[in-house]
Amino acid sequence: MAILLVPGFMADETLWDDMVPALARFGPVVHADLRHDTSVEAMARRVLATAPPTFLLVGFSMGGYVARAIARQAPDRVRALVLMSTSTRGDTAALQKRKGAIGNAAPSIAFSGLSRTAVATSLHPKQRDNDALIERIRAMGMRLGGEVFRRQSLLDRPGDLERSGEIRCPTLVVAAENDQLRSLAEAQEMAAAIPGATLAVIEDTGHMIPIEAPQRLLDVIVPWLAAQAEG
Repeated sequence: MAILLVPGFMADETLWDDMVPALARFGPVVHADLRHDTSVEAMARRVLATAPPTFLLVGFSMGGYVARAIARQAPDRVRALVLMSTSTRGDTAALQKRKGAIGNAAPSIAFSGLSRTAVATSLHPKQRDNDALIERIRAMGMRLGGEVFRRQSLLDRPGDLERSGEIRCPTLVVAAENDQLRSLAEAQEMAAAIPGATLAVIEDTGHMIPIEAPQRLLDVIVPWLAAQAEG
């Protein structure tokens, strides 16, 4: 059994570096590529085109939208699904306005990475002066570059709460207690809507759980995934 990891906005495979050794117990670790497409459904199709025949699926933040699309497009291939720091809600009016501003910006404007302020907002308050953590997150964005930033910034994230019943695999929803980007209420409504889903809350962390609290995250998801893999 393989485990397929789907990163979030302007995050690359290094998002999972602290977790891969523990996750590799389930089989080959495969990283989804979200750099090229302009819709969630297209991202899901690209991932499925090269994914193993069956797999455990983990989606973080924006990757949670893609992971749910994967589970809908290929229900017989997904053995179990973990959704963390994500939501089933569509874009807010404020986010749509921000996307409009990005779309109107000249493509020639040099990309200098995510701002320290933007990155700090995604972290637990006690980590907002953690330079090493902030630079690790910014480095992912710099590696992906300006074209990917523009593409992912303009990505439409349609609300899919009403399609939650289409997810047929065992599902674990993981929320961060101090997530300033995705509320606990969003996680609760997602878990309630997906048949049989389980909700877990990781304390004392912000949105970036895989980097901020990897061991505590593993303590939650590894036993759960093991139970599904054996079932």
